[in-house]
Amino acid sequence: MDQEAFLKTLEEAGLTLSDQQIEQFDRYFSLLVETNKEFNLTAITDHDEVYLKHFYDSLTLAIYQPALRVAEPTLIDIGSGAGFPAIPLKIALPNLKVTLVDSLNKRVNFLKTVVADLGLENVMVLHGRAEDFGQDQKIRESFDYATARAVARTAVLAEYTLPFVKIGGQLLVMKGSAGEDELKAGKKALQTLGGQLKESFTFTLPNQDPRMIQIIDKVQKTPKKYPRQAGTPSKKPL
Repeated sequence: MDQEAFLKTLEEAGLTLSDQQIEQFDRYFSLLVETNKEFNLTAITDHDEVYLKHFYDSLTLAIYQPALRVAEPTLIDIGSGAGFPAIPLKIALPNLKVTLVDSLNKRVNFLKTVVADLGLENVMVLHGRAEDFGQDQKIRESFDYATARAVARTAVLAEYTLPFVKIGGQLLVMKGSAGEDELKAGKKALQTLGGQLKESFTFTLPNQDPRMIQIIDKVQKTPKKYPRQAGTPSKKPL
């Protein structure tokens, strides 16, 4: 997906980027590739592949949950890595108030560099584990939306993310072809943590890669004992 196809496909979905936003995506790509030479951020570095599999893929959240475009919603991205999906969402939707969480200091420093270099406002980058921040009363159950990309299967992901979501907010789950099976396996975890499936969207990227977005409503408070201590959710999924 070259830049022209990227812009055209977004425009068809109702997302039109300004010249400044186009430049920000271009600069983001450059920073990603430059930094990737120093340490591994992504296996995908080809220009058109990055625009398709990182930038466009991230923005499918804004296509299937258009409420992200309205007012100034808060979104937390767990295990942000190189910044997907939160940074592309923030570039395309300047109204978003974004918090990125990652446990590796090198990635956190990269994210801070991107935020500063691109001049992004209302973005916070936190260094640490989701299990620890999830018990922090200052940010627990305070976000309109939580998401994560390529972090864990749904049963584990739910424990990393739902504790951050306020009642009435939503967890936005991004998955590939295994999404339906993971959702079934994670049903108990979602219910235990206060989540309830609202709707699910199955689609393909322009290259025909399968994708699924599941929108989970936060309908009850997450019990205080969740998330459990670091490492436990992945070793002993709910």
